[in-house]
Amino acid sequence: MMAEAKTAEGEKKLSAPEYFMRGAKKGFYIGVELIAPAMVMAYALIAFLQLAGVMPLIGAALGPVMGIFGLPGEASVVLLAAFFAKAAGAAAAASLYAAGTITAAQATILFPACITMGTLIGHFARVVLVCKVRALYYPVLLVTPLIDAVVVMLMMRFVLMAMGIA
Repeated sequence: MMAEAKTAEGEKKLSAPEYFMRGAKKGFYIGVELIAPAMVMAYALIAFLQLAGVMPLIGAALGPVMGIFGLPGEASVVLLAAFFAKAAGAAAAASLYAAGTITAAQATILFPACITMGTLIGHFARVVLVCKVRALYYPVLLVTPLIDAVVVMLMMRFVLMAMGIA
């Protein structure tokens, strides 16, 4: 009888299919436990704002600011959703695109911002607060991803304009 291979810690060495299955289980967990609820939240947020008649008010109020990026004011809801979860921001952009509120080029401008500033609240709580970072650095840690989002939206708009898309 052949002995099983063991690692230095005494654990059984996994085969390639076992690693694959372990990764697939983790991926499924991430999708079901983290991404899907964020997407549902984004769809619910937009549906609520539209049904309540608030979306046109948001569009009018934030239109001038979002216009800098070539976006309608309603696109600010995408950034708000992304503030809480990247997937929520992406889902909000998809919802606005499906409703005809934003174009594909405008969704393309929004996507990098969802990634750079996405899940800011969650990451701040899980990393900064848990690691007990000095409160003196909180403003910098909160504002930096927001500045990154502004820069990346401007860059994406410029790239799309150079390509003749936006």
